[in-house]
Amino acid sequence: MSTTPTVIDYVLRRLHEIGISDVFGVPGDFAFPMHDAIVAHPEINWIGCCNELNAAYAADGYARVRGVGAVSTTYGVGELSAISAVAGAYAEHLPVFHLVGMPNLATQANRALVHHTLGNGEFELFRKMADIVVGASAIITPANVVSETERLIHEALYNRRPVYLAFPTDVVDKPILATSAPLPLPVSEPEALTAAVDAVAQALSAASTACVLPGLLLHRLHITDIATQFVDAAGLPFATMFADKSAIDEDHPRYIGMYDGQLMEEDVRVFVESADVVITVGTMQTDFNTGAFTARLDPARTIDIGLHRTTVGSAVYQNVEMADVLRELASRAWTKRFPPGPRPTSLGPVVGSAAEPITAAALYPRWADFLREDDIVIAETGTCSMGLAFAQLPHGARFYNQTLWGAIGWATPASLGAAVAAPDRRVVLITGEGSHQLTVQEISQFHRLGLRPIIFVLNNSGYLIERLLCKDPGIVYNDVATWNYAELPHALGCDDWFTERVTTCGELDEALAKAAQGDQATYIEVVTDTYEAPPLPNKLHENVKTLYNIG
Repeated sequence: MSTTPTVIDYVLRRLHEIGISDVFGVPGDFAFPMHDAIVAHPEINWIGCCNELNAAYAADGYARVRGVGAVSTTYGVGELSAISAVAGAYAEHLPVFHLVGMPNLATQANRALVHHTLGNGEFELFRKMADIVVGASAIITPANVVSETERLIHEALYNRRPVYLAFPTDVVDKPILATSAPLPLPVSEPEALTAAVDAVAQALSAASTACVLPGLLLHRLHITDIATQFVDAAGLPFATMFADKSAIDEDHPRYIGMYDGQLMEEDVRVFVESADVVITVGTMQTDFNTGAFTARLDPARTIDIGLHRTTVGSAVYQNVEMADVLRELASRAWTKRFPPGPRPTSLGPVVGSAAEPITAAALYPRWADFLREDDIVIAETGTCSMGLAFAQLPHGARFYNQTLWGAIGWATPASLGAAVAAPDRRVVLITGEGSHQLTVQEISQFHRLGLRPIIFVLNNSGYLIERLLCKDPGIVYNDVATWNYAELPHALGCDDWFTERVTTCGELDEALAKAAQGDQATYIEVVTDTYEAPPLPNKLHENVKTLYNIG
């Protein structure tokens, strides 16, 4: 028997070697040979999802925890269903591998009018669509599978972007025809690295005050520990922006809070913007990250340590890797200790008597107190993430949202992916009911896989963030259908879950106490008044309506 690996065996082996143990997807006939191989693989699990969009969101959540993820769909109808989530992975710097099953080569050569096509004999149209939202793509053959797989792995890991691999059905099980060594991981140019680190050190030595803004790329690269070592060695205070929450542990003594421009935390804004040096590390200056562009960072006093380059003033140092720069800075013999800056504020004391309705002021401090060390917190786009963003997380807890892409419905399947990636950690999903309605089916997969999430669904009778941002809050398009949310787990097969609908602070306290026991999966519907909102979305309204001419 030949020992030459097949096309799909080679790809799956390499994906497993870079950290993928699970592939999310939905089956389809053009993908059957590929999916058969995934199911048969001894070290990779097939995780079936309710639709392709959810599967790609799950791969997104998995990649946030593991560093890399994979989704597999059939040609045309399947891959286009997933494309919005793949675009979100691109925007949020997540290396997700999209594996697509294509019609066989003869069908393509004959321009046959087969199902899942547009009926025009063209078979590369969907790959061209995907090219816009991935870092690289390839149609795999026995001759190119090694070189193209290595190229796409390199692109995914180097730039932290999704990639696309399409497999005609009749090449999946064929032996590979060429071999080559895996491409090396990126390394810094030694002279450029030394110059960049010297420039950063010199700027810090000349500064009386300084701070760091660590960003989400630290999570994507799994180098939070190196960034922490730099902060400790140099004695630097740090704040985070909205998308970057928990980039470094928030129980760190040098953490000063959230920097959100002029919208929130005024003492943090003053400290950051008045510092002699501000070091940004893997941040993005997006609208929601900068308090609707109200942040004012002086470029002359800002050092940017990026993925592959570092900028100090007008000097740009190319081909230096973020991890290398931070590692070298952490190893320097620092003697100066910078002023620590303000202490982070909490969400305030827990308020609300047992009989009182659940207000925003009562809800968010309770959620903050509920969180534990090492929790994975998935917060949906909108008021949920904006309210909880200002809670100080315990040690090891990680907070994930989708600040830039901002697709409603992302959080529910992303939390499934996170739970699959880290089954030994507690996953806490906090989502609004409008977003939940888009992708709610995936809660059934938690039960099927034996996972025990804690899910909070905030029911405030519609799209609250939209009500707060638009011109007419009561307009009909901000309404959603009325569901009995607490009954959904049972309807979706989750018979042994703890479910509850709470409308008062006392009911919420009892449900939180039960959820904290951790002996079963939990699903809690939290009912508030239609317009109960934390401070940030209310403050966003005036700035956002000016920026985008809405409201």
